[in-house]
Amino acid sequence: MSQKCDICGKIPSFGNNVSHSHRKTRKVWGTNVQGVRVRQPNGAVKQMSVCTKCLKANKVVKA
Repeated sequence: MSQKCDICGKIPSFGNNVSHSHRKTRKVWGTNVQGVRVRQPNGAVKQMSVCTKCLKANKVVKA
């Protein structure tokens, strides 16, 4: 499953972990993307990767 939301296009964000001694290591904050069967406007059902923010906002209709 991809890490990109098919509705809003949200992708993972990158940055640094900063320790108490201020050493920096690379970090990735992944998106909370779920595989969902979505009903499209023409009535077809399609498997999509949708973030939970879009699911909560009712931007898709689950099949």
